[in-house]
Formats: sequence, structure tokens, C-alpha cells
Amino acid sequence: MSIFIESIEALDLRVPTSDTLLGSDPFHKKPNYSCVYTQIKLSNGIEGQSVCFTSGAGNDWIAYGVKDIAKLLDGYDFNEFTSNPGIIYKLINDHHQLRWLADGVNRMALGSIINALWDAWAKSENKPLWKLLVDLPSSKIIDAIDWRYLEDALTPEEALNILHDKESSHQSLENDLKIQGPKAYSTAGWLGLSDEEIIKTVTALKADGFDCFKMKVGQNLSQDKERLSFIRDVIGYDAKLMVDCNQIWGVDEAINYMTELAEFKPMWIEEPTARDDVQGHLKISKALEKFNIKVASGEQVPSPVVFKQLLQSGAIGYCQIDASRLGGVNDVIAVILIAKKFGIPVCPHGGGIGLCNMIVHYSMWDQIKVASHSDSQVVEYLNFLQEDVFVSPVQVKQGHYVAPSCNGWGLEMQDSFIEDHLYPSGKVWNGREESGSITFLA
Repeated sequence: MSIFIESIEALDLRVPTSDTLLGSDPFHKKPNYSCVYTQIKLSNGIEGQSVCFTSGAGNDWIAYGVKDIAKLLDGYDFNEFTSNPGIIYKLINDHHQLRWLADGVNRMALGSIINALWDAWAKSENKPLWKLLVDLPSSKIIDAIDWRYLEDALTPEEALNILHDKESSHQSLENDLKIQGPKAYSTAGWLGLSDEEIIKTVTALKADGFDCFKMKVGQNLSQDKERLSFIRDVIGYDAKLMVDCNQIWGVDEAINYMTELAEFKPMWIEEPTARDDVQGHLKISKALEKFNIKVASGEQVPSPVVFKQLLQSGAIGYCQIDASRLGGVNDVIAVILIAKKFGIPVCPHGGGIGLCNMIVHYSMWDQIKVASHSDSQVVEYLNFLQEDVFVSPVQVKQGHYVAPSCNGWGLEMQDSFIEDHLYPSGKVWNGREESGSITFLA
């Protein structure tokens, strides 16, 4: 029976997190955590959802992109997507006019639609997204990937071998991860929070079983040292500590700054410089080897091709794919496979609205079918914008994600959240200065 795409809707949802400074870092001093909520309705009644995270202004740009791309798919046969999940990706990505826009907003809009289609597919199979990926024939995984610009680093044949490697252990790994899911870490030290708030957050996370913590750095060296010192006092030196500067530094500045922070033994420095500066990342990585500090990056990497170069060159020690930055599932699984070839652990970037709900699915698939279960693969988790947003909020117990059991991504939002946070008409925005324009400064 033919199943058709009946409609694709994109909602602009924004949360005024600038009030609390949750999410604040050196560049994003007062972010408003936002997302484009894409909903695809199929002719059989199934709906697929996805989210695309932003920091506020420009959220509407992605929504416009989703609505424009949606016109290409009006009445599209959904069975063509499930038969070969790479076809619709190439249809959108290779459009003779849209292609000129390249990466960034265009790819994020593209990915929003692709991710919603995968959600609908998983729901049609009555499976969580991770389980759909685990159960798919390897040939379908290979078909989903656009190999044109990637196979000089990883061929489809090599990818097949990775997926077939240690097949006998896949079921036991799946069983293990159902009992205790991927290891989580949490950002405890947002830049805009007070020292007291950071200590309280770290202490609470430690009590909940976390032994991996991240601190934002990069604006004030002496303050960073003070904060890292009291965080180490709370967590000890057996726990893992990571630092993140959100691209605020130049290359040499990053090396000099991290030399000063080396005494606190951070596991990695995240996004030390411009997102697509492969040679810069490589120089930083080599300079920090003597301190046993790795470079982690990827949350803003705009394409799988840049990821390919970062991984191929050894410029990063941890690969941080983002669930909504690239062109959806098709791009992300490609990056995970390339990372495996070059021996780089994948530690997905979470946070925002819905990202944690999505990345746990990637980590489940990765740790079952690709890289195998490992404590070196820590997955970001933020303990806000969950219970008050989603019908099936993501769960973490004793510092580990709980394997998602709901069908699809688990991104269905509560009606009240949508009504309150729809921008600019939602209740939380009544009487407030609009945050969507380029001139917004708060």
C-alpha cells in the first residue's frame, strides 16, 4: 500500500533561558534555547517529529527553510524513503538551486526533515530509533549515506566490514545497554552562573552518580582557575573533568590558555578554535599531547566532509556529532563510521531542546553495531528542558542514560509547552521584547 507525505509543518519554539543564564558560554552570553519543531504527517496517520536546536535569533530562518524544502516533498511516496533512505536525501541535497546555499541553515533545515522521516519510519516499525538502526540490514545503512565526498576516507566496503565485525557480540551488547545505557556527563559550570550555583550543581550531579563534569572557560583565566580548583575539590581527581570554550580562541591563544589550565588535568578542551579550521585543531592537538589533553569538537561542524578531514588528520581526539547540525541520520551515521575507522571515540553533543533525546539513540547504535560499549564514549546530558517539554523525557540513572523504549526519537512535545513557547505569540513572550531579530541584544 502506498503511503504519502500529506504535510510538513515547522514551529518556531523559544525558551527565555537568558533569564537564568543556563546555557551561557563565552560566545553565547545570553542564549534563548530554541528549536524548530518539524512535524511530518503521513497518509496512514503516522506522524514523525524532529527538533533543530538554535540559541534564539535565526530560529525562524531554519523554519522558513523547512517550509520551502517541504514543497519538494508534497505527495512524496514514503515507501521510496524506507526502500532506500538515501534517495530523498540526495533529492533535497542536490537540488539545482538550493545546493548553492551549501551548509549551515540549509543543511540544518534539510536534516530536520530527514530526521522527522526517520522518526516516522521507526514508529511505523514500532521501534525506538536506535533499535530501527540496529535491526536494519547493513546494506540499508550503506544506501543511506552519500559517499561521493567521503570514500577517500572510508569506502562502502570498509563500512560494511565495520558493521559486520563482531556480529556475534551485537546481541549481548544490546542486552547490556538495555540494563545500563551509555555513560553520561553533564555541563555543570555555565559561564553566567555564580560560584555557589556551580558548586551546588556539581554536588547534586555527583550525588546522582555522575563522575564526568564539564566547565565553560575562556573569558577570564584567573576566574577559570578558581572555578576549576573548587570543582576539583568537590569531584576529586579520579573523576573526569572537561573544559569547553565554544570557539572563543585563536589557535595559539588556545594553546597558551590550555597550558595554564593543564594543572587541573582536563580530559579534553572542547571547540578550542574555529569549527572548520582543521589545521588549527591539529596544531592545538599536537601542542597539548604533552599534557595528555585531547581536543574535542564537532557540535558546530557544518558538514560530514569537514568531519572527514578532522578525523582523517587526527586533529581531534573526541568526535562530537550534533543531532541537528548535519543533514540528519544519513550524515551522522556516516561520521560515526568514519570515526570508527580512525579510532576516535564518538561523544555526542547534547543540551538544548531535544538534543539529549536524540543523541542517546546514536550512542546506542554506535555502541552496539560500530564501536562497542566503552566508558571513553561519554554522552552529554543536561538536566533541564525535559519533564516540562516532552511526553517521554529522556532518563538518566546513576550517571548513565536509560535506553529509550518509546517508538521513534521520543520527541513528542506537550501541547502546553508548544502553546506557551510558540514564538512570538506564546504566553512566555507576552509583554517581552522580541528576541528574534538581528538587533536583539538581551
